[in-house]
Amino acid sequence: MKKEENNLQELLVEEMRDVYHAEQQLLKALPKMAKAAQSERLKEAFERHLEETEQHVERLERAFEALGETAKAKTCKAMQGLIEEGKEMMEAHKDSATADAALIAAAQKVEHYEIATYGTLCTWCDLLGLDEASELLKETLDEEKTTDELLTEIAESEINAEAVSDKEEE
Repeated sequence: MKKEENNLQELLVEEMRDVYHAEQQLLKALPKMAKAAQSERLKEAFERHLEETEQHVERLERAFEALGETAKAKTCKAMQGLIEEGKEMMEAHKDSATADAALIAAAQKVEHYEIATYGTLCTWCDLLGLDEASELLKETLDEEKTTDELLTEIAESEINAEAVSDKEEE
C-alpha cells in the first residue's frame, strides 16, 4: 500500500505542476479577455478572477511547500489549447454582441478544466492524508466553481440574449 501511496503522491505533484502552469497562463490571458469584453459586468468578472488567479498561484506554492516540494511548472498543453481556442473564438466574433458569448464559452471551458483538476487533486490529497494541501486546493476549487456560476448567470441574464439579437440583425 505504501508504494501505491508514493505513486499517487508523485502523480499529485505532477498534476499540481501542470495546473501551476495553467494558472500562470491564465494570469496572462485574463487581462486580454477583460479588455476584449464589451459588457462591463463581464469585464469586471474577468478582472475579479484575475485577482483570484493570483491567489490560486500563491495557494499552489503553499501546497507545494506543505508537501516538501518545489513549486515548478510543467507545461499544461490542455490550457494552451483552451486559451488558443478562446483566442480564435474571440477573433472570429470580435466587434459583435456575440464576442462576449464567445468569451464566456472560452472562459467556462477553462473553469471546467480547472474544476476537474482541482477536484481530483483534493481527492488525492484527502486519500493521502495531506490535510494542509487539501484545504488550500479546496479553497481554490470553491472559487473556480463560483466563477463558473457567475459566468453562467451573466450569460443567461444578458449576454446570450444580446448574441441572439446580434444574429437577427445580420
